[in-house]
Amino acid sequence: MTGIDVRRVDAALFDLDGVVTDTARVHAAAWQRLFDDFLTARPAAPGEDHRPFSTQDYLREVDGRPREDGARAFLRSRGIRLPEDRPESEGSRATEDGRADEPETLRGLARRKDAHFQAALSQGVHVYPDARRLLTTLRGCGLRTAVVSASRNCAAVLARAGIGGLFDTRVDGVLAARRGLPGKPAPATFLAAAELLGVAPARAVVLEDAETGVIAGRRGEFALVVGVDRTGDGSRLREAGAHVVVTDLDGLAVTGCPAADRAASGPEDRQGGPTEPQPPGGLGSRERPGRSGVDGSTATAAGAGPGRARLGSATGRRRP
Repeated sequence: MTGIDVRRVDAALFDLDGVVTDTARVHAAAWQRLFDDFLTARPAAPGEDHRPFSTQDYLREVDGRPREDGARAFLRSRGIRLPEDRPESEGSRATEDGRADEPETLRGLARRKDAHFQAALSQGVHVYPDARRLLTTLRGCGLRTAVVSASRNCAAVLARAGIGGLFDTRVDGVLAARRGLPGKPAPATFLAAAELLGVAPARAVVLEDAETGVIAGRRGEFALVVGVDRTGDGSRLREAGAHVVVTDLDGLAVTGCPAADRAASGPEDRQGGPTEPQPPGGLGSRERPGRSGVDGSTATAAGAGPGRARLGSATGRRRP
């Protein structure tokens, strides 16, 4: 399957940053500011690489990972080791300008990065029009939708962008921490989203712009893993195992729904890909549990109503 055939799948799982919203750029800028300041101020030491943080550093070490995991991976790539956090007994000291003196620890760096991101987020969130169109099309054809993000700011981004109603459920960094789910490239967060929607992975599509997310989709044995390449270099997503790579979501064919059939307008696709290890047990069950929200409560399909029901009826699909 090189496009989304809505007769063969029941759900679509969207990464947030870089797929639905332009916040990947904001995250990258926040990481660059953090690490450039950190590396400039850090004294030279044998075995440590203090070159400025680059786009390739972001894509290879940070993109798609939980905040602490990304910081850890980048520092390791530069030969730098930091303690996880300051001991509770030490507390933060105040500097002369009254700001907290954040220690040089892994979690301290992660907190600084989040502060940079929050400052940028206050200026607004841009939603990709092609993502909004695809979400509207798929939901009109009766598919369930989820947003799956490593970010603990996912809910805030959705609220500021005004698109929470386009998703039936959310699996983000907050839920992952509460459940103890490992981050991408492990498939656990995608599998959790499928479970919450009551859909088997073999009946769901994953849409990702990060290599780690593509690998997670393949390891979770999802029906289709779409690589969304907004940077102009789709090779990294193909090499990670994406079944299809598109430069924007208007380039993804949607078939099997008379009200929304469309041909792909984008350039390239590819079947197959490297064989990935079998996913771990538990969330990967092929059973179809009842749908529930991220807090375990029963979830109501966002945007459901009389108009939505008519669309589902017209296409011959039923939403459970």
